[in-house]
Amino acid sequence: MAIPSALPPATVGLVQINNSFSGQNYLPYSVALLQTYVQQKSTMPDRFRFLPHLYKRIRIADAVASLLEADIVGFSTYVWNGRISLEIARRLKAAKPGILIIFGGPHVPDQPEAFLRSNPQIDLAVHNEGERTFLQLLEMFPGREWQNLPGVSFVEPDGSFVRKPNIDRVRDLDEIPSPFLDGSFDAIMAANPNESWIGLWETNRGCPFRCTFCDWGSATAAKVTKFGDQRLFREVDWFAEKKIEYIFCCDANFGIQKRDVDIANYVAETKKSTGFPVALSVQNTKNATERAYLTQKILSDAGLNKGVALSMQSVDMTTLEAIKRDNISLDTYMELQRRFTRDKVETYSDLILGLPGETYESFVKGVDQLMENGQHNRIQFNNLSILPNAEMGDPAYQSRYGMVTIESKIINIHGERIELDDDVPEVQDLVIATSATPLADWRRTRVFCWMTALLHFDKLFQIPLILAHGISGISYRDMIEAFMVADPKRFPMIAEINNFFYGEAESIQKGGSEYVFSKEYLNIYWPADEFVFVKLTADGKFDAFYEEAGNLLREIVSGHSSGLPMGVIDEAVKLNHALVHQPFAKDDVKIELRYDLLDYWRKVRDGEQALLTEKALVVEIDRTSKPYDDFQKWCREIVWWGNKKGAYLYSPRAEEITRELAGHY
Repeated sequence: MAIPSALPPATVGLVQINNSFSGQNYLPYSVALLQTYVQQKSTMPDRFRFLPHLYKRIRIADAVASLLEADIVGFSTYVWNGRISLEIARRLKAAKPGILIIFGGPHVPDQPEAFLRSNPQIDLAVHNEGERTFLQLLEMFPGREWQNLPGVSFVEPDGSFVRKPNIDRVRDLDEIPSPFLDGSFDAIMAANPNESWIGLWETNRGCPFRCTFCDWGSATAAKVTKFGDQRLFREVDWFAEKKIEYIFCCDANFGIQKRDVDIANYVAETKKSTGFPVALSVQNTKNATERAYLTQKILSDAGLNKGVALSMQSVDMTTLEAIKRDNISLDTYMELQRRFTRDKVETYSDLILGLPGETYESFVKGVDQLMENGQHNRIQFNNLSILPNAEMGDPAYQSRYGMVTIESKIINIHGERIELDDDVPEVQDLVIATSATPLADWRRTRVFCWMTALLHFDKLFQIPLILAHGISGISYRDMIEAFMVADPKRFPMIAEINNFFYGEAESIQKGGSEYVFSKEYLNIYWPADEFVFVKLTADGKFDAFYEEAGNLLREIVSGHSSGLPMGVIDEAVKLNHALVHQPFAKDDVKIELRYDLLDYWRKVRDGEQALLTEKALVVEIDRTSKPYDDFQKWCREIVWWGNKKGAYLYSPRAEEITRELAGHY
């Protein structure tokens, strides 16, 4: 197509920097949508030449050099790339003042005047969906008459600020071409043949909920729009053809649509026939118990997930009202948890520490409630951070709930410390206290989370806790809190763990990392509880830990209920100790028990009626068929990779002991 002389050719650069994950990188889906839309919808598509997408963190100078030939550069921004994107743009504008720089994505504030005035390198900000607006921008280039362009904001040359109303949302999402099916990723994949890719995937857009900590609902709070079924099925075929192992579904509520069951089935069938994708990560829908169950059960049965995420965030009604989740039924989550447990499908519950209205007491009570309801696999305790376009980002909202924040570097769990010589760290506003949870209570809550994870969900002490709860009725929280106040003179190792946890909580409140960096243990950032597990092992203190923990638990139980058989507590401690995978194990283990603790523990975990029976057993534990003689390998494969799925426990085999009766022939 010939290009009129009045409209010169334009070179376009697109930037969507994502974090790498275990050596893999995300395909730059958001900017690929923009490119594909322009190439298919423009009246003069040949006018635009697109540079290779910038999709991962590199030296800022190298990023700038790769974009210098562009006339227009668009940045898709979020919390993990906001600061590096701004610095690339700043240097680009300094090196080439005439370049047009556009910022979009969730990191652009809805009320952007201060943001734009403090970042004059940005010529134009685009709000909400960007495909239609980006096309109009390019087609009017090099013109910059943006007064009639919806969904943008900018500062005029005379210093006045303009914020145009948002553009109407795309109702028929198939108007937007698929970058997978249209070959938008072919060039980048061919140019990086050794790259392992993760797919970002949308089946719908929008969220009808208004959770104040989330910018998903804040962006739309409206009807969910859908991509067409056949398009989605063909995209699944594309993932399989390209051997994309992992797909992250960007939907806010997978399972909210009836057809999501069909989509889950199609992905499962594709994996069965081709081996791909290996995993599909989705955000579960709210208030749709049956479809949530069906979709997640399909994914679980196909091995497409490591467990079903139940993102409750809080179980306290005062807190749920404050964060506008009181219209999301807790009964749905509780029923799903029970149902999945009965069906041997592992679930994970998400709770957020530091939500407005939440107290130490309500948080700990909620944890106990979830465990009582059968959550013995994992509660993920997340610190609350403020997203720029969430309602919680409003200073008036923060003032209402007395929210105290600290700027903290964004660190990936189990992430490596990779420091480029030309980079800027990304930061977040982390909530470290509220009027309901003052600074000291926040630290105490954070320590409770780590201690609960270490003892129960890391399963270092789960069997004794479940048994003690079952035979004495003492609550899980009471036992865990007893560990948090253990006498340093009689329980020095447990006290040392407590002091470490409190020190880490205080460090976070001063702007320190959310995770514990260890150069000697894989050179990665560990959750504090996992770090303790590794260090106990490395320092040769594992046996001593179990001796102290067993003595403390006996005191707790006997103080609560006298007359109980303490011998069974000792057996539970001994069994749990032997089951935890350790490096350099040279011998298999046989343990004689007087009670069928394995059956009791498994039934409780599976949500079944459990009765402790007296039965002489010998438990055989195979510790040598898959030995770990490399400590770093043990750290990686057992503690890191295996933690969430319990692979750090050996598989026991129990046989009933039959004894001959004296004088009986």
